[in-house]
Amino acid sequence: MSRIDDTRDFIPVRIAVLTVSDTRGQQDDRSGDTLVDRLTQAGHMLVARTILRDDRAAIADQLRDWCADAGIDVIISTGGTGLTGRDVTVEAHRDVYEKEIDAFGTVFTHVSMAKIGTSAVQSRATGGVAQGTYLFALPGSPGACRDAWDEILCKQLDYRHRPCNFVEIMPRLDEHQRRK
Repeated sequence: MSRIDDTRDFIPVRIAVLTVSDTRGQQDDRSGDTLVDRLTQAGHMLVARTILRDDRAAIADQLRDWCADAGIDVIISTGGTGLTGRDVTVEAHRDVYEKEIDAFGTVFTHVSMAKIGTSAVQSRATGGVAQGTYLFALPGSPGACRDAWDEILCKQLDYRHRPCNFVEIMPRLDEHQRRK
């Protein structure tokens, strides 16, 4: 069973938050606020935050820019993961991924089922890796952001979490680019 190993030091990670919405602004971005509150309370650093409209190319460009920034370890987006015609965040993420973390969406669905029942099938939460950076796309509701953070990300982004976590393999995410 998973646990926190108190013999290990906590290692803060540098996180960027992207809200995808045609209707939200900084003043009413409750999902982005939820993520920022949770990640900073956990001891991580918010290093960038922005809001973009539902535009696949613009979202992918922002993700690529942040992945190229050595000062960003993790990108979490919120919004645009549903089924409507404007929901293109998942496609934008997949345009950027080098590897998809398939189990992230599965585990998120499992967590959501316990909270909202079969409505969980309407979410397309996803995770992946690009240029040594973790990327996660979450639904646009504060509840979904809370669930993803509290049940998955706060554990996997904590170096002390056992038996394994995302932080301990972070230095190896781009090792394929160093091989010659």
